Amino acid sequence: MTQQRNIPPSEQKGRAGTPGKEKGPSEFQTGPKEPTRAFVVVPWIKSRTEARRKPESRLAEAVGLAAAIDLDVVGDEIVMLTAPRPATLLGTGKLDEIKTVLEALNVELVIVDGTLTPGQQRNLEKEWKVKVLDRTGLILEIFGARAATREGALQVELAHLTYQKSRLVRSWTHLERQRGGTGFLGGPGETQIEADRRAIQDKINRLEKQLDKVKRTRELHRKGRREAPYPVVALVGYTNAGKSTLFNRVTHSEVFAQDLLFATLDPTMRLVELPSGRKVVLSDTVGFISDLPTHLVAAFRATLEEVLEAQIILHVRDIAHEETDAQRADVLDVLKTLGIEEGKGLPIVEVLNKADLLDEPHREALRNRTDRTEEVVLLSALTGEGMETLYTTLDRLLAEQTITVRGEIRAEESEALAWLHQQGSVASQEFGEDGHSLVELKLDDVTAGRFRKHFPKTAARLLPEEESELQL
Repeated sequence: MTQQRNIPPSEQKGRAGTPGKEKGPSEFQTGPKEPTRAFVVVPWIKSRTEARRKPESRLAEAVGLAAAIDLDVVGDEIVMLTAPRPATLLGTGKLDEIKTVLEALNVELVIVDGTLTPGQQRNLEKEWKVKVLDRTGLILEIFGARAATREGALQVELAHLTYQKSRLVRSWTHLERQRGGTGFLGGPGETQIEADRRAIQDKINRLEKQLDKVKRTRELHRKGRREAPYPVVALVGYTNAGKSTLFNRVTHSEVFAQDLLFATLDPTMRLVELPSGRKVVLSDTVGFISDLPTHLVAAFRATLEEVLEAQIILHVRDIAHEETDAQRADVLDVLKTLGIEEGKGLPIVEVLNKADLLDEPHREALRNRTDRTEEVVLLSALTGEGMETLYTTLDRLLAEQTITVRGEIRAEESEALAWLHQQGSVASQEFGEDGHSLVELKLDDVTAGRFRKHFPKTAARLLPEEESELQL
């Protein structure tokens, strides 16, 4: 079913040229600063019984993605398919039907919420005579608009060039001359395709070298954080689940938080003191999304690997979303690609956010669920409801990661003893007549790892063998 926005005829006239007329480059790239008029198509295979989502939800998400880069979505449609056509994805009848709608609405850009082959994209553009973006291209657009750090910008550009290189084919139509220009909505030209391909590969090679330098710098920062006596708590979750709002609530900072998909792209870290007095480093990361392009995951792996430095992961969920369980599964899939699996090693706390949007019976049902083995906290980052429970849970989990060690520190190891006192790890101490000390130590993973690094001989004697592979 096609949904058309109510656009007054006076506004439609002159917005994108005469219906049916081939648009020139200026109408794609320059002109008035009005938003690009877009139409969203969600192709849905009827036999997708294994799909986690409903097509209506997928459509709403695609429209939200378009809104994230200020596109003016003037219409949308879910297209039910028995099987995708190799050349055009859609059948000829549906192609003609959508073409008529596009001309009537003066559409400039069609977003196909799926993966298009280069040939399918080219054929759809030729048929509809408008620019076409698939889901990967749209996400790249958003990431390009959101990247704020040098690393983020490099990662986006690398992912985009890799994607663009696959779009370079010999049989460009007249429309390809309109894809040129700067920005992610541009593209290659019709001429010198092979030269363009070589130029893109050269850019990719340069970007990879630059990213290697940035990654080495990031690794130095990680080593610095390992030297700090504070555990890391990482926020992960589906895009727009409320991670940045929770981050601001805990840290009392002003990280950009808005009701937009991918409002946060670059990781942000803050030192936080919990009500108990315990200090932790809180890390806000990029939001996850279903069908995240493989090369995008690869490009952002260095950023996502910040999660691996954490002692605790807070999986923030929009519990009021109708497909919150599907979003949960998508996040766990991405974490699995990083080697993190629920119930295996790293503690994962499910933060059921946006509780303020639920009625009391629903809240009570969530509080009383007994079919879950992982840690669960119900809260509202917006109102502050449930924050005390989150802090208590963090304190308890961090305390559980502490090991207790009893042993003797010799007189000649006074420097190691002073270091342990400085870290607050000495629970008790008894002095012997020979100058040695009998101590009881309480060490978390971070402090134990640093103790091994600074005082390997003393640590090898004091710490049990099974703790030698503590996660750093």
